[in-house]
Amino acid sequence: MSRIGRMPVAIPAGVTVTVAEGNVVTVKGALGTLTKNLSPMMDIKVEGGHVHVTRPNDEAEMRALHGLTRALLHDMVVGVSEGYKKVLMIVGVGYKAVKQGNKLMLYLGHSLMPVTGLPQDKFIMEDTDTVKLEVPSEDEIKKQGIDKMTTEKISSSLIIVVKGVDKQEVGQTAAVIRGKRPPEPYHGKGVRYINESVRRKVGKTGK
Repeated sequence: MSRIGRMPVAIPAGVTVTVAEGNVVTVKGALGTLTKNLSPMMDIKVEGGHVHVTRPNDEAEMRALHGLTRALLHDMVVGVSEGYKKVLMIVGVGYKAVKQGNKLMLYLGHSLMPVTGLPQDKFIMEDTDTVKLEVPSEDEIKKQGIDKMTTEKISSSLIIVVKGVDKQEVGQTAAVIRGKRPPEPYHGKGVRYINESVRRKVGKTGK
């Protein structure tokens, strides 16, 4: 048996799990609803407040799918009951994030173009059904303990919080935001995860 796959997934209070034909699993909780098409080769049953996953045989592919299916179910249950969160920090003069409605504006270049005075290097990200983007206030930064996650001085316009019920979507959205301006090794400017360690390089010195 797979060490991960054989462990039942506990269903907390306020969460319901339904399994439809073809292993279409729907999980509902206080934070939202998730539906995924899981492998039809696995046997998924909801019994006694737990979700049990069993596999048809011990072939290598079935063993891999066994653990994967159980892990995906666990992530869905945690997502709708507790949620997932990624915190990113912006480093760089003139760099900032501004939330306007359901849109997140990322200014990751020169703050103003020298000729027109318009913002330059602006990237726009939007909220989705499963992922919300936040730029917390300084009070929220302290309340959530974000200010204790780094030794660098931070302000409200330099923190982005990606929250949602879908673990994959939260992680992918955070990676896309970071990819707009990954931290460079000389001055550390760019977008990084709040607890990310950036390996720094020493610049060339004149002779």
